[in-house]
Amino acid sequence: MIAAPDRTPLPRNFFDRPVLEVAPDLLGRTLVRSTPDGPIHLRLTEVEAYDGHKDPGSHAYRGRTARNAVMFGPPGHAYVYFTYGMWHCMNLVCGPDGLASAVLLRAGEITEGAELTRHRRHSARNDKELAKGPARLATALDIDRALDGTDVCAGPLSPLTVLGGTPVSSGQVRNGPRTGVSGEGGVHPWRFWIADDPTVSPYRAHKPRRRRT
Repeated sequence: MIAAPDRTPLPRNFFDRPVLEVAPDLLGRTLVRSTPDGPIHLRLTEVEAYDGHKDPGSHAYRGRTARNAVMFGPPGHAYVYFTYGMWHCMNLVCGPDGLASAVLLRAGEITEGAELTRHRRHSARNDKELAKGPARLATALDIDRALDGTDVCAGPLSPLTVLGGTPVSSGQVRNGPRTGVSGEGGVHPWRFWIADDPTVSPYRAHKPRRRRT
């Protein structure tokens, strides 16, 4: 018999650990997006770790900016950024205050509230594709820069909360190179996903892209 997902919010000390511990431990957890129309629950199936000033692939590698300031703050907050002039992506800040490490939420399964997401994801062929990729995840959950800095440990009134969910066993976790990361940062095997899960996004090596004008 499969146990019901744990609906207890994760405490701040869950996030106050090294990023390479937090990232795989987020798999199977539940991200809750509270909206005026009701909650959306997403089971995390794919994430990527970014390790601050030690990591050439991290937004914080060259120091603090207005864009990445939340990464340097206390753990347990959402870091949301806008990329390629088109998409938002969401991370969860972890590690000690000041070290700027975060976990990118790459993909997940909508387990509750899928009807609240479909109108934002017209191109999804089925519900397994609603949040299959970091930009699709943010779009499905209506996440943008207005939620940058949100405290996911603040309780039920927060628009974003992470619940215990159903963590996966180590035998179900796979890891490999991060998707689309170039240069020295591209070699780190810091993408983690649940084996054989249909909501996990396909791996793509880095290819230079033009920004929209």
